[in-house]
Amino acid sequence: MTLPLPALILIGLAGIGLLLLLIIRFKMQAFYALLLVSVAVGLAAGLPMTTIPATEDTPERLGVVQAIIAGAGGTLGSVALLVALGSMLGKIIELSGGAEALAGKFTGWLGPRRVGLALVIAAGILAIPVFFDAGFIILVPIIYAFSKLAGLNPVRFGLPVAGIMLAVHVAVPPHPGIVGGSGILGADIGWVMIFSLLISIPLAAVSYAVSARLNKREFAMLDATREMFASFGTDEASANAGLRDGERAPSGWTVLGIILLPLALIMLGTAVAPLFEPGTFWHGFLAMIGQPIFALMVAILAAMFALGVRRGWSAAKLGEVLEASLPGTAVIILVTGAGAAFGRVLTETGIGGAVAEVLAASGMPLLLAAFLISLIMRAAQGSATVAIATTAGLMLPSVAVLGLGPVHTALVAVAIGYGSLGLSHVNDSGFWVVTRYLGLSVKDGLRTWTVLTTVLGVAGFLLTWLLYAVIPMG
Repeated sequence: MTLPLPALILIGLAGIGLLLLLIIRFKMQAFYALLLVSVAVGLAAGLPMTTIPATEDTPERLGVVQAIIAGAGGTLGSVALLVALGSMLGKIIELSGGAEALAGKFTGWLGPRRVGLALVIAAGILAIPVFFDAGFIILVPIIYAFSKLAGLNPVRFGLPVAGIMLAVHVAVPPHPGIVGGSGILGADIGWVMIFSLLISIPLAAVSYAVSARLNKREFAMLDATREMFASFGTDEASANAGLRDGERAPSGWTVLGIILLPLALIMLGTAVAPLFEPGTFWHGFLAMIGQPIFALMVAILAAMFALGVRRGWSAAKLGEVLEASLPGTAVIILVTGAGAAFGRVLTETGIGGAVAEVLAASGMPLLLAAFLISLIMRAAQGSATVAIATTAGLMLPSVAVLGLGPVHTALVAVAIGYGSLGLSHVNDSGFWVVTRYLGLSVKDGLRTWTVLTTVLGVAGFLLTWLLYAVIPMG
């Protein structure tokens, strides 16, 4: 028996409220909380306890557990591979000294007067394969070095660098949140990458400009950060720091080429392959190399040789580096699968369709609703990955009802990603990483980092909405 629409909406809202309560108040692990809420919502909304086979008059009805398995299993295959491969590539670049090489290259190009801009550009590129927390931490020595040379507070250089790195992290594949959200929505990763990279270029300028305005006031540095900054020596930030005997620092060109290689392959598959007739050699070849999984495998091989073997790494060392990249991805992959399971339950119960009807009746555009829900989820529980996965699951039925094509479905995924960028505050681990390394108090962090992430999230959404509006449907 199908419940009336108001009852379905109330059950959906109660489910989201319960999810936030479990994660925030009771500190429950997000993966388990999502599964638990999926069961509760499914049973409350009338899903059977076990699958009811189809009859002549009625279609098959999945049981609540079977719906969870179907939702998670349908998403995890590609997501798990992409997240694991992306993590491997990022770890090789992280441990090879690639960040220092890239920052040095852009600083040399733009000159000493434009060090801040050079660091923002280098950080934006480095953030494509490297997770936000790790990427920012490995850039801290460079930020400190340039800040000491210029006689400035490290927040001057560090704030815009952190801003663009987080903007890339939430919206550009192969980062886990956007990959998982795209998988839940059925969005094409190639189009998601093209749009998010395109939007990231003006966002880098926004991060630089807004940070400059926020830095017009002086911020007192925390005592612990002041001691760390005062004892820092500029020689530690050189590209050769920490290299073992027999290892050579990579060149900036090499690092840049390895980061751009998978992006170029994916774009070939997305934008060029459709120009050839299906079934022809070139269509098949370009479509194959443009698959994100294949593109990342090629990039990892290139990184293993150029950043590893050529710099003196042994086969055992390469194996250790790749192995070290995997444990951190397990929780992210599982949370994404649980988010997909929650979305499938919402679809099977009819809650998602009810939400779609309410959105249509309210006149709120789909893209705006996706952004706002993701923003609220991010502010409430702190994790961008959880916000994206939950929002994508909630919006999936609406996207299906509208029958959006691959381009506009990708833009919905990007809008959800930028929703998870804003309102970073004390329940976000990234907030503490940035504020502690830059020496900001909680109050100053809220006045700078929280403001910057929110401005970047809104700017990213507005640019996404512009693309959504100007690109014809169909």
